[in-house]
Amino acid sequence: MQAAHHLDMTFSALADPTRRAILARLATGEASVLELAEPFAMSQPAISKHLKVLEGAGLISRGRDAQRRPCRLEAKPLSEATAWLENYRRLWEGQFQRLDALLDEMKAIQPGVATQGEEER
Repeated sequence: MQAAHHLDMTFSALADPTRRAILARLATGEASVLELAEPFAMSQPAISKHLKVLEGAGLISRGRDAQRRPCRLEAKPLSEATAWLENYRRLWEGQFQRLDALLDEMKAIQPGVATQGEEER
């Protein structure tokens, strides 16, 4: 049950475009709150609230470097979310392969009937 809670926290944190942008920035390296706030038209306290959500989900961690508290990306929750999504990707890939086989079968039965992909060519 705890794994499901962590997954819920991850997806909840990822639901916000500002938080996704913060994670994208942190993927290039650690940054301070001020550096993370630069591209956004919002206050430092508002950015700090987003960082608390990301930290609560385990997506970032904060260090201490003298006066600076750099934030860094933590990959484990993203890896867990990716693994969960991968199950559904495989499911849909199988569904599409079966659909392709059915369309090929229908095309063999009724020559001259073009599929949508062939109409676009």
